[in-house]
Amino acid sequence: MMVPPDLAEAVQRFSVWVIPLVLSITLHEAAHGLAAWRLGDDTAWRMGRVSANPLRHVDLFGTLILPGMLLLAGGGMLFGWAKPVPVNFARLRPPRLGMILVALAGPGTNFLLAIISLLLLHGSPYLPAMFRVWGQANLANSVMINLVLAVFNLLPLPPLDGGRVLVGLLPRRLAIPLAKMERYTFILLLVGLFLLPMLGINVFFWLVGVPVDFIAEWLYRIIG
Repeated sequence: MMVPPDLAEAVQRFSVWVIPLVLSITLHEAAHGLAAWRLGDDTAWRMGRVSANPLRHVDLFGTLILPGMLLLAGGGMLFGWAKPVPVNFARLRPPRLGMILVALAGPGTNFLLAIISLLLLHGSPYLPAMFRVWGQANLANSVMINLVLAVFNLLPLPPLDGGRVLVGLLPRRLAIPLAKMERYTFILLLVGLFLLPMLGINVFFWLVGVPVDFIAEWLYRIIG
């Protein structure tokens, strides 16, 4: 049974975005759990969340629905998130520095994956001819997706990683009000991602897209 060419092309186009996205999100969350475990909290470890198995981390909206909507919309930027890894910050040693290190483990992993993907891209000409274009697309998309995830998650809004870092750095009288903003972050993200662009205001282009383009250009120059 032959697969219609249009369907095969659509599946291929979808796969070169979804595969690196799911892998990037999965390892991002696993890195949080691993860092927490090494710093004294084994909650994620006991729940099986320190794992490269995507099924342990998939969030219906953040991992599947939102990336699908962004892909169909053709907005030029694809990202998502997984189920947050449970961390008991009171068990981390030291607690505040532990919070910062656990938060940075996720974006740090994405930066590392972007560099690895770029290095592997150099070896892609040696792939079998029938997989070469597909493999190069996966690796190129992996570079950009990991950079987007890293920069996006470093935005200073809890529960994003940048917000966790800021809460850990600020004095208690400032950290507590910032931590309470967590309940509004999801609404702010939806407004910034969908409502404001309809009005011609693309906040995430300046907050995420511009830094990502700068870092990507810098990496490509250094690594080649």
